[in-house]
Amino acid sequence: MLNEKNTWQDYALLDAGNGEKIERWKDVILRRPDPQAIWPINTHAKTYKNVDAIYHRSSKGGGHWEYIHQIPEAWTIHYRNLTFRISPTGFKHTGLFPEQAKNWDWMMDLISKHKDEDLRILNLFAYTGGATLAASSAGAQEVVHVDAAKGMVEWAKTNRDLSHLQDHKIRFIVDDCLKFVEREKRRGRTYHGIIMDPPSYGRGPSGEMWKFEKEIVKLIDACLEIFDEDGLFFLINSYTTGISAVALEMLMKSTIQERLGKGTVESLELTIPMEERDLVLPCGVSGRWQR
Repeated sequence: MLNEKNTWQDYALLDAGNGEKIERWKDVILRRPDPQAIWPINTHAKTYKNVDAIYHRSSKGGGHWEYIHQIPEAWTIHYRNLTFRISPTGFKHTGLFPEQAKNWDWMMDLISKHKDEDLRILNLFAYTGGATLAASSAGAQEVVHVDAAKGMVEWAKTNRDLSHLQDHKIRFIVDDCLKFVEREKRRGRTYHGIIMDPPSYGRGPSGEMWKFEKEIVKLIDACLEIFDEDGLFFLINSYTTGISAVALEMLMKSTIQERLGKGTVESLELTIPMEERDLVLPCGVSGRWQR
């Protein structure tokens, strides 16, 4: 695992520890909290001190950015043929989870090999559209992007335009994911690939409550109702504390694989290698079913 390589050009994890990570986003160096970085870090090192902005958590919740140097309000970074808008938000995020590139690579390779099948892909809890754009650019006939946050959907549209995918068939939907899936069943719509990145906790546009452990099986079951009989893949991401890669794999085997009676399931822990130490930062888990 420690020989893992960073496949990004415009992004790098420089170092991590003491509950923080230091990242280069193109030409901007950010330091922000990360609860997985429980090991020590050298706070006297040049990397730790020479940053452009630091995110400080508040004891009352949330937090704020301290800008050491002036940086743009937003800028772009590139991955393969995709372009993404990056902007430090008030809740510490930047608009992209770079560890997901491993899943984009897997998905793009799979879709490109089967694009003659006119694949329809559904991306739930789709955020700013990394997986949406990866699937569309790889040759999916149609991608449906669903997220409850209107602002994130608008950000995803910006990323679509930056990636020059305006002429691709991408539908952007602001909705509660489960309700949308249930409506798609009533419409008789099916999908060959389903991606979901559900939060640990959340609320839909009308205040619908979501808790991963309580709701995930119900959502998987609903998605299987609209999964095409020639379905190609099913991808689930989790950043929920306590949900291991093995637990996610067992969840997918006991729901997706058992119900479909075919396919293979694998799980992986998403990590990012550090440039300055022979260490990696764990960043959540993924489970993949493949036809």
